[in-house]
Amino acid sequence: MAELNTAGRAPITVRTRHQDGVPVISVTGEIDVYTAPTLRERLNELVADGEYHLVVDMAGVDFLDSTGLGVLVGGLKRARSHEGTLQLVCDQEKILKVFRITGLTKVFPIHASLGDALALGPEQVAARTRSDSEPPRGPA
Repeated sequence: MAELNTAGRAPITVRTRHQDGVPVISVTGEIDVYTAPTLRERLNELVADGEYHLVVDMAGVDFLDSTGLGVLVGGLKRARSHEGTLQLVCDQEKILKVFRITGLTKVFPIHASLGDALALGPEQVAARTRSDSEPPRGPA
């Protein structure tokens, strides 16, 4: 678990557990320019440890900015470079709106519940997302 509290900012908590053999990264708080590095480090660690099929549970996320989006896209690119997947769990309209506006709903599999995300096998997720679009281009 990692927690960051930067001068009056809402802390971010990043916890990882395995559920049904899949690493689930539960994030609470704000994912912004100050806190996003905590999530980036965890995603990088998991991929470096050979975990290529990841689920990021964002049910507890209050705010997401462009830096946070960049971290998620970078994590997706790293996972895909190993034929992996990165799924998101989010049911909050204000966060989903960010993904819709940026067009990232076509890139990320986004589920309303953790159960929905875990119900799909990695092959199903990979087939579904790769048929929708190619990974985003640019720096990770």
